[in-house]
Amino acid sequence: MADYIIKNGVLEAGINQKGAELVSLIRSSDNRQYMWSGDSEYWGRVSPVLFPFVGKLNGQKYRYKNVWYEKIPQHAFARDMDFTLAEKKDDSIWFKLESDEETQKIYPFSFLFEVGYQLEVNSIKVIWKVYNNSQQTMYFSLGAHPAFLCPESGKGSKDGYFINLHTDAENVESGELTADGLLGDVTNTFSLNDGCLKVTDKMFDKDALVLDSTGIKKVSLETPQRKEYLTVSFDTPLLGIWSPAKKAAPFICIEPWYGRCDREGFTGSLEDREYGNVLKAGEVFEKSYTIEVNI
Repeated sequence: MADYIIKNGVLEAGINQKGAELVSLIRSSDNRQYMWSGDSEYWGRVSPVLFPFVGKLNGQKYRYKNVWYEKIPQHAFARDMDFTLAEKKDDSIWFKLESDEETQKIYPFSFLFEVGYQLEVNSIKVIWKVYNNSQQTMYFSLGAHPAFLCPESGKGSKDGYFINLHTDAENVESGELTADGLLGDVTNTFSLNDGCLKVTDKMFDKDALVLDSTGIKKVSLETPQRKEYLTVSFDTPLLGIWSPAKKAAPFICIEPWYGRCDREGFTGSLEDREYGNVLKAGEVFEKSYTIEVNI
């Protein structure tokens, strides 16, 4: 059961205070659920917000101003923290997370992070606002990790479904992650048919697909009959597509990212991380993505 519910007559969304996490998205006309349940047999989360890092750091540590910060968990801390409810209306909700002594032990910046959800007919817009309240330039990554039912029923194999990347490209390249969750030297090429990847339960056996999303601004899930039932729209430099390795899990994550894990062997400082975001003192970083369902 979600902590908070917002609705607009077409959709009903459930959001938890912990992690400001979207945990349910239901079509009101027939009570159809689109989000993964969070069953820990496969993966105990639904749609964690990734901040201030996306993925893993090399050695679970990083260096900033010649100080090493260690034991940094994958995706850092926002997904596991209790946000404060800032505003709630019938069809929208906002949460906020402020830095404190605990966050600054592993991330030495003063920030305010706001997460908002706005229902708009048959879609939900997810909005992020990062405020740099420090007196220094702030470096961070930010990403989404929503898990959607695939197959539609949430039961059985997803073999034969399609991931439509809405691109004219004939193939896409994905960096392969190492056993430590870092970006390795291996690149895999996936052929596209009419812009689509055909899904198999084994396609994620080597972990997530990590794509440069230049030219990819939306991704749809389609049935074996090529019927589109859900679309995620975004404007990020990177895209992750994931389902748990070797589990044949009945969901697929479509993950717009502003940043990613470290490359294997990376030993630079925080400022040198690839795809990192730079926010000067007093500035605000505002981005969003949208989940749309068929009605």
